[in-house]
Amino acid sequence: MADWSRAQSSGAVEEILDRENLRMADSLASKVTRLKALALDIDRDAEDQNRYLDGMDSDFSSVTGLLTGSVKRFSTMARSGRDNRKLLCGVAMGLIVVFFILSYFLSRART
Repeated sequence: MADWSRAQSSGAVEEILDRENLRMADSLASKVTRLKALALDIDRDAEDQNRYLDGMDSDFSSVTGLLTGSVKRFSTMARSGRDNRKLLCGVAMGLIVVFFILSYFLSRART
């Protein structure tokens, strides 16, 4: 009779262990699913940021080209004859005056 109760209790223990094992397997599966979703979100975010950075790279390349051309034209004008130097100084002074006038009007408009 003692042998029969031992067999019954070991079967109950196995059943308890099986249930615990299934519960832990389900818990692990849900954690793996969450990690997979998180990894996919990170991948999507990284791809979006790479596209954004590629767009910025092309924008900076075009701006660099424009600035290089402007500097070359400015250098050519500065190296040419004395008349162009006078014109260049006049344009620079005019731009400075316009800047100060605009800043004055903007400061008056705020108050």
